[in-house]
Amino acid sequence: MPPLHLSLVTLGVGDLARAIAFYEALGLERKVKGATGAAFFMAGGVVLSLYPRHELAADAGVLDGRHGSFGGIALACNRASRAEVDTTLIRAVAAGGRALRPAQPTFWGGYSGYVADPDGYPWEIAHNPGFPLAADGRISLPE
Repeated sequence: MPPLHLSLVTLGVGDLARAIAFYEALGLERKVKGATGAAFFMAGGVVLSLYPRHELAADAGVLDGRHGSFGGIALACNRASRAEVDTTLIRAVAAGGRALRPAQPTFWGGYSGYVADPDGYPWEIAHNPGFPLAADGRISLPE
């Protein structure tokens, strides 16, 4: 059996149309446009999926938690420079996101800030000089 591979990240959202507009404003292109009740975007080597929050909880067999509370997960997008971090954070807020922490130098030698999407999911936008990026933006982890 092959090792575990992350294929999709599905976010339970309160308003599907609003969430689609937010991620499109950040440059993601919606795929499988014929799908109803869900949205799919290519996000590097992983698919970002949006699904109504209450339906996702029911599908997983769990109770829906308090909307906007921290769920123990942060999504991240690495950028090639500090300037790209700043630009991405500004763009996310302009698209309807909420600034959580301004970008600043980190203890690990990088630069990062946080923004929440319209459903409160925190995104770390970071520049990590120790994690090189390919031309398509995919991260490469050193040995």
